[in-house]
Amino acid sequence: MSEDPRRETRIPLVQMAIVAFVASAIGIAAGVAIEWFPEDASTQAGPIDRLYDVLIWSSVPIFVLVTMIVLFSAWKFRMRPGEEQLDGPPIHGNTRLEVIWTAIPAIILVLLCAYAWIVLVDIEEARADEMRVNVVGQQFAWTFEYPQADGEPIKSTQLYLPVNRPVRFYVKALDVIHDFWVPAFRMKIDAVPGIETRYRVTPTRLGTYPVVCAELCGLGHAVMRAQTRVVTPAEFNTWLAEQKAPAAATGEDGEVDAKRLFTEGNGTATACGACHTLADAGTSSQTGPDLDQSLAGKDAEFIEQGIVAPDAEIASGFQAGIMPKNYGDTLSDEELEALVKYLGEVAGK
Repeated sequence: MSEDPRRETRIPLVQMAIVAFVASAIGIAAGVAIEWFPEDASTQAGPIDRLYDVLIWSSVPIFVLVTMIVLFSAWKFRMRPGEEQLDGPPIHGNTRLEVIWTAIPAIILVLLCAYAWIVLVDIEEARADEMRVNVVGQQFAWTFEYPQADGEPIKSTQLYLPVNRPVRFYVKALDVIHDFWVPAFRMKIDAVPGIETRYRVTPTRLGTYPVVCAELCGLGHAVMRAQTRVVTPAEFNTWLAEQKAPAAATGEDGEVDAKRLFTEGNGTATACGACHTLADAGTSSQTGPDLDQSLAGKDAEFIEQGIVAPDAEIASGFQAGIMPKNYGDTLSDEELEALVKYLGEVAGK
């Protein structure tokens, strides 16, 4: 008496289902256990991390199922020796099965999109006592502006934020497309020339976190970095008060304040401190060379050439084309002279 052919088919199907279940369990456990992101430092990070976990829970079983079916079909229905010239049997297919495998993924996608939309609405909800910060991207540096009701905005090459206070970023670019991203906050958005984009964040953890450009923007893209410092409200207010005076690179006596020119620019020229480390100015960006090292012992002629013709001599470890070449036009003669003198006095000290 011959065995039931349906039983022969069911055995590998059961085995395949067991393997798929075990593989799915391992994949989900590994996907959830791996630390994909840095430590979270905002209220938005938690919901985004949970959304990512949900995507893992839903996508891993589907990936495993499709892979198992493909492998099973390749094994079970593969061509045997002597069948090279044979055509497969004329089959119509299974309409019910086709409807099922179309409907189920569609339902899953609708549910995931709905959940993602709920998360987006929640994290973008306006909060009380919201602070505005303008973010300006320019090859290859970030500048942060804090609007003031009683005067010009305060500018900084480092992002200072008070902990547990909602912040709304208004982001723009002056040249090409950049992308403003603080990985610890999980949120990011494109900075597009001619368009102002925005998003909200509430920092929840004290500390220093990197600011990254997440859009390829030129030769210096990899080093377009800044720092986010999340501090207590009292420390933030103290820092804000320190930045308010003087507000311009030219002092009351008409002399150029070279240190402030270095850290804030003049409204046209990008601040040198946005890209360079200089101990005296308190800047720490690594987009360009560390000036305490590269300018130590150099004369005024070398320093001036590094400002107005930056590609004439490239520091070790850096590439041509990273530093803007228009400082000879955007700095006045007095500003350039004061900046050269200042760097010659403080670099390496």
